[in-house]
Amino acid sequence: MTKHWFRWLAALPLLWGGLAVSQAALAQAEPLDPEAAFSLSARAIDANTLEARWKIADGYYMYRDKFKFELAGGTLGKVALPPGKMKDDDTFGKVETYRKDVRIVLPFQRTPGALSVTLKATSQGCWDGGLCYMPQTVSLPIRLPAAVAPAASADPPPRATPAATPAGGSALDSLRSLGGTSMPKVLPPDEAFIVAATMPDAQTVRVDYTLTPDTYLYRDKLAWKVKSPAGLGVARADTPAGDMKDDPTFGKTEVYHQNFAATLQLSRALAADEKLVLEAGWQGCNDAVGICYPPNSRDFTLSASGAASPGSAAAAPAAGNESDTSRIERVLKDGSFWAVVATFFGFGLLLALTPCVFPMIPILSGIIAGQSHDTPLTKSRGFMLSLAYVLGMAITYALAGVAAALSGTLLSNALQNPWALGIGAGVFVLLALSMFGFFEIQLPSAIQSKFNDASNRMKGGNFAGVFVMGALSAVIVGPCVAPPLAAALAFIAQTGNTALGGVALFVLALGMGVPLLLVGLSAGALLPRAGGWMNAVKYFFGVLMLAIAIYLISPIIPAWVNMLLWALLLIVSATYLHALDPLPESASGWKRLWKGLGVVLMIGGLALIVGMLAGSRDILQPLDVFKGGAGAGAVAAEQKGLPFEKVKDVAELDVRLAAAKAGGKTVMLDFYADWCVSCKEMERFTFSDARVRARLADTVLLKADVTANSEADKALLKRFGLFGPPGLIFWAADGTQSDFKVIGFEKPEKFLVSIDSAIGQ
Repeated sequence: MTKHWFRWLAALPLLWGGLAVSQAALAQAEPLDPEAAFSLSARAIDANTLEARWKIADGYYMYRDKFKFELAGGTLGKVALPPGKMKDDDTFGKVETYRKDVRIVLPFQRTPGALSVTLKATSQGCWDGGLCYMPQTVSLPIRLPAAVAPAASADPPPRATPAATPAGGSALDSLRSLGGTSMPKVLPPDEAFIVAATMPDAQTVRVDYTLTPDTYLYRDKLAWKVKSPAGLGVARADTPAGDMKDDPTFGKTEVYHQNFAATLQLSRALAADEKLVLEAGWQGCNDAVGICYPPNSRDFTLSASGAASPGSAAAAPAAGNESDTSRIERVLKDGSFWAVVATFFGFGLLLALTPCVFPMIPILSGIIAGQSHDTPLTKSRGFMLSLAYVLGMAITYALAGVAAALSGTLLSNALQNPWALGIGAGVFVLLALSMFGFFEIQLPSAIQSKFNDASNRMKGGNFAGVFVMGALSAVIVGPCVAPPLAAALAFIAQTGNTALGGVALFVLALGMGVPLLLVGLSAGALLPRAGGWMNAVKYFFGVLMLAIAIYLISPIIPAWVNMLLWALLLIVSATYLHALDPLPESASGWKRLWKGLGVVLMIGGLALIVGMLAGSRDILQPLDVFKGGAGAGAVAAEQKGLPFEKVKDVAELDVRLAAAKAGGKTVMLDFYADWCVSCKEMERFTFSDARVRARLADTVLLKADVTANSEADKALLKRFGLFGPPGLIFWAADGTQSDFKVIGFEKPEKFLVSIDSAIGQ
């Protein structure tokens, strides 16, 4: 037994350290867009040779055997790929890969008369962080070197007449033969500047501009106009900074020489059944021949589901101004099946270290301890019991998540009412009393007999009952909305892909259940086999069951009652540990240890009672009320936080937003509920931070309390595509809603960055 104790104690730091490293890695590195991870450029080396070059970001690599090329305007010759570095890949086995930079030379034969070609390149690569991208296909126009004409004869060349100009050509094209050399071809405006549009979400449009060589676009000539539906407009347009140019036509102005994208914020979200008709306008020039095109425009028809105009490619929002939820949604939309599975399992492991999962550990531990009363508990049986619990939790998590995405509300939100929480707490009180030996909980004999055969085949233990407890825990104990859950729900709601979304939720729950599996696996080694020790362990888990019962009803009872219940639990537990009984001089070390623990619990319980009677309502710092100048308990704590104003429904919110817009104020709306663990974390650790309070000093702070989950609460959540708290929505000073949302708990440092991304610095 001692060896087992030391073995697990030695392994715990390693496990904890590994999970901490994983969490740090996720926080410090996010996968780049494929265009940024694998930047492609192409050029003509000479009249018969092209070069394609990929600049590969640090921490990324590309597969040598995944390159494919097609050429419009010519015929490709045999392509010789440079040698790569061997890698034992988890997906493709031993393969050659490239890092940092790769240049591929492409011999070709041009089509007679062709002055440019279009190279279509397909490639695939991965991120060292555990994400592989789908194959990416990019088309690039390449202008070919001007061919040298034969030496001019003594006779002057004939002058071209308008009749000799090909249809669709320009006057400059008719002068190509003058002087014995060929002039660069001037592409039509639609070919010189390739424009595409997509909708990353229902209120955002991304317009991508691809420029051909030697061309540039004027920044101040970009224009956008919504033609349909009526009443919808462009509220804000964000474009990157350009290059300053002393233009002969317009003077000093900003221009773009490289590809770029504009992000448009619509005045409201586009409904699912609406079509957006957007007119995009632009004007540019060609440096090589010194001409400027007339203003040009094009209409795009888009839908909120992300469908774009024909020929345009979907593009993700800029990674630097993208929320965690948006990044995870992009993994679902762009990643392969196994990449999604691996990514969401990793997210589950990180969520396993949050308060959302902590309450389940004593529940499962108590169940296993109770099951081991009559049947010897082995490692395999402990693991199977915990697996039944985790599967019940994971399957329910996935099914409830899919139902929530399709219906617009989380089942766990609906269960956060006095009746459901009271019944749940009652169940745990009964389990605690059973642990204390007052009675045994058994299924009715008629039902129990049906499980006997299956239970016997599984070497004892009510696996069905443990499975049911896992299912109930998933919807009652831990209703936490974190970015991975919010992203999966939004993905299902927008695409209807319940299969991939459900799988993502299932593996997310499995990852959350890893600590629970470790509890079951270790129970066979850590729990005593029989005797008085076994009874002591059962009593311990009985106390934990009572703690879970108090935790469940804490949102629906007054704060002073909550403090009183915790104080009673601590004091009674301390009494049973003989905190008030004198120790004989011959007492063993174990008895002294338990008495010491009882004294600590007694002091904690008394501190809660004293603080409660003095007016404190802070369960973690009950004696804070006695600090000089700190104020009184909960009142002081609230004053340290942000001064939110509550809004009850959509109508009241619109009135507050209109007033803020008139005053030129930015707005932050916080979705909160008493039963939301992450909401309490945000209040205690983030909103109380001095830097956060200073940053939001001039911002109108609104709070939507959705504890009751009323129809008005559901309407508020639905308006912003949220499935539950916590969620933070932002508006700029001009009244336009930011597409940046904060879902789940964020530490002050990260939250300050999120504020800048949402409403600017």
